[in-house]
Amino acid sequence: MMYRDFARRRALARSLTGTAENLKNDNVHIVAEGEEEVLNLFLADLKKGPIFARVTNIEAKWLNPTGEFKDFSIIFYDRH
Repeated sequence: MMYRDFARRRALARSLTGTAENLKNDNVHIVAEGEEEVLNLFLADLKKGPIFARVTNIEAKWLNPTGEFKDFSIIFYDRH
């Protein structure tokens, strides 16, 4: 959960909305909406990651915003 929490804290600090979710393959899927300049700064944050994270790859896909998010949240699921 450390990377998702890091992403959420950085997104909220930058006034972005969206979600962070662990996938079953241990990747993290992040959706973020906001101004392009701010999103680029957020992407740089994600590439660096938190202190003890090892970020090996970031894939960014730019889409039109949907406006569906009110805040930035972590999506939890049962891994069993």
